Amino acid sequence: MSAALNIGSRALNANLATLQVIGHNIANANTAGYSRQSVTMQTAGYQTLGGNYYGKGVEIGTVSRTHSAYLTREAQLATSVAAADSERFSRMQQLEGLFPIGEGGMGAAINNMLNAWSDVASSPTNLSARVVVLARAEDLAARLRDTAGEIDSLAYSGRMQLDSSVTSINRLAQDIAKVNQRIVESQGTTGEPNDLLDQRDALLGELSQYVQISAVASDDGSMSVFVAGSQPLVLGQRANTLATVRDSVDPSRLHIGFVQGGTTQLLDDASVGGQLGGLLSFLGQDLPQMQNLLGRMALALNTEMNTQHRLGVDLKGNAGADFFVPAAPSAGMPAVANTGSAELAATVSDPTALKASDYEVRFDALGVNVVRLSDGVSTAFASLPAELDGLRFGVTAGAANPGDSFRVRPFADAARNMQVALGAPDRLASASPVQVTPGATNAGGMSIETLYAVSPSANLTDPVTLTFLADGSFTATGLGPGNPAPDNAGPPPSYNYTPGKALQFNGWSLTLRGSPAGGDSFTVAAAPAGSTPQNSGNVKAVLALRDLATFDGVSLADGYSSLLSVLGTQVQGAQFATGYSSQVASSADNARAAVSGVNLDEEAARLLQFQQSYQAAAKFLQVAQSTFDTLLQTVGR
Repeated sequence: MSAALNIGSRALNANLATLQVIGHNIANANTAGYSRQSVTMQTAGYQTLGGNYYGKGVEIGTVSRTHSAYLTREAQLATSVAAADSERFSRMQQLEGLFPIGEGGMGAAINNMLNAWSDVASSPTNLSARVVVLARAEDLAARLRDTAGEIDSLAYSGRMQLDSSVTSINRLAQDIAKVNQRIVESQGTTGEPNDLLDQRDALLGELSQYVQISAVASDDGSMSVFVAGSQPLVLGQRANTLATVRDSVDPSRLHIGFVQGGTTQLLDDASVGGQLGGLLSFLGQDLPQMQNLLGRMALALNTEMNTQHRLGVDLKGNAGADFFVPAAPSAGMPAVANTGSAELAATVSDPTALKASDYEVRFDALGVNVVRLSDGVSTAFASLPAELDGLRFGVTAGAANPGDSFRVRPFADAARNMQVALGAPDRLASASPVQVTPGATNAGGMSIETLYAVSPSANLTDPVTLTFLADGSFTATGLGPGNPAPDNAGPPPSYNYTPGKALQFNGWSLTLRGSPAGGDSFTVAAAPAGSTPQNSGNVKAVLALRDLATFDGVSLADGYSSLLSVLGTQVQGAQFATGYSSQVASSADNARAAVSGVNLDEEAARLLQFQQSYQAAAKFLQVAQSTFDTLLQTVGR
């Protein structure tokens, strides 16, 4: 009789335990990271009586969670990729906001400044027109400085977020190690600590948002977590840490270091992943690229305007000064391991050949290699100084040893330090130092379009006479050294003439229109004293800069559009990446939830099933108890 009572009580307890688990599932149906739990029942064995075998009822085998390690790992990896793309896209949107279009954009400011010279060309002595030029230039310089400052602020906030993310990662690593310890301590019992396992998975999921991880289970139930492929952030019950580390060459840049046993090992930025990886990608690639594009635009404009302005003459008859405050040479940042005493700098040699990139100068036994960091292209030179991409690299002091290296950021400070150098409108060098005089007997239909200086030649103001021949070519007398060779050997040696094509000799550029007659001549010589007020030759030279191919073949006036094109492409790419990776992450999490999540309809059905089982067990126990009582009463009689 006791066997029947035991069977009833076991059934009652087993079904009650199952109902408790079902209730636990229902209560946590909306709990993030919760895995549905289920009770595994097994027979309680048997006993023999009279040569027959009688079962002893049911007992609980274990309470386990429905969990797929593969799907959980896929969800964590997809979450890490999505977090990286989302962080980068969010930052790119902020960066895009610093470069508006339309009248409020940098392009409009550049063109407004250049176009303001047109009024000076019409009236060289009009001080109001000159004031407008200086005002437009001040506005442009201010916008460049403000944009550079906003980029600096964006970089600063990114570095602060890196510090905050690393702190969160270290906290999560400590929490995972503590949960590992509790799980290990629970080993040896029949069941599994399901809620602790879910808690650890939730912590791993949160950690994967910050950094890409790989988790490896141990025999003792603990989980080791690795970052950057092989660095053990959590090793069983012990947690290591990450730290932000300033670049040894460029302190404005941060890297992530893995700290273990008092030593710090730098992680490869590309292997970090997660929100941290997206932020590193933005700070290390996207932001410097836009900073270089903006700096290149400022540096090219600064150099070209100053070069041309110095070739002009102001209202007082003085040679033109710098229009903008000249950009300082870009000092090379030496590597920590350098053994030489060299100091290195880069200056602009050709503003139309500049590439928006940082550079690394490396010295070896054979000479010097200059590496363009944007694409990794290396150019070898026997020694310095050397010119590459419109820059002149040179050692300014000391001497370098083989193995020394320097990082050069030629555009980092160009926009930040943009300032107008002129303070008075009469200092605007609108006049040309040379003047052209047509021959008195000219019979052809030629007209003078422009004449202005293009280089500071020592022979700039020497008299030069161009005389046209009957075949339309011309001879040039009075030329100094360094001029183009004649196109035709002659005799006499002559140059070909194309209407509207600039003729450049002795550092000046003359453009003529129309067809010449044989014997027509034009003489270029120094502009006479007193002619400056009515001379606007240098203004036309400045206006010509608008169409000068400056930025990889794009004109100076369209340089901002070129910058926006690069930025727009990057933002669009980041938007696509985050949309796609977010969809993949959502699908992976749905797949995990389909296996591990709680289905309320299913739980409701199971609730009814085991409620009936519990009631049946209770009824059986009641019958067994009643039978046992009857037996006792009968025996008692």
